[in-house]
Amino acid sequence: MREEIKDVALRQLAAGGPAGVSVNAIGRELGVSGPALYRYFASRDALLTELVIDAYEDLAAALREAMPGRGAAPGARLRALARAYRAWAITHPHRYGLLFGPPLPGHDAHSERIVAASDEAMAVLLAVLAETGEADAGPAPGRRLATGLRAWSRARGTDTDPAVALRAVTAWARLHGHVALEIGGNFASMGLDPEALFEAELPGLVA
Repeated sequence: MREEIKDVALRQLAAGGPAGVSVNAIGRELGVSGPALYRYFASRDALLTELVIDAYEDLAAALREAMPGRGAAPGARLRALARAYRAWAITHPHRYGLLFGPPLPGHDAHSERIVAASDEAMAVLLAVLAETGEADAGPAPGRRLATGLRAWSRARGTDTDPAVALRAVTAWARLHGHVALEIGGNFASMGLDPEALFEAELPGLVA
């Protein structure tokens, strides 16, 4: 029943965004009362939290599966990760928006469980950068930024070099910016081929 509830919620999400997720409507579709569904999810926010966690886990799995072996060139591993990130996002735009769209009123997007799930995807990028030494391609962060990056890393049970953490955060920011514009139709409205543009920008996105 929990999986059936989530499947219906995902269809609602695709049709109307997070605001379109309705416990009562899910109940009607499944032939049960809305209150009966609260045996499976304590609230609508609890249901949304599960959808967010599932999405982060699926994204992380897609990134891991796309990674070439460690014998591959560093650039090839980063490009594969970037392409997998974009592919997942444009295949699941409603789920991507749930992860990185505006905060939902009343929903705790920074709960411990959500933060732990979000770290899984970032961990893939951090691991690639740490293994390949790609962090050396750019300048080291200043003292203030390095302190923040190290605190961020340690809060998640790791001790990632600040330079590696900086590369991961900036690479993600660039990827997200491109993908968000593509999902929003901004490149198409300019008459540009989003995939061709992505490939042209790829060296800079993961630089």
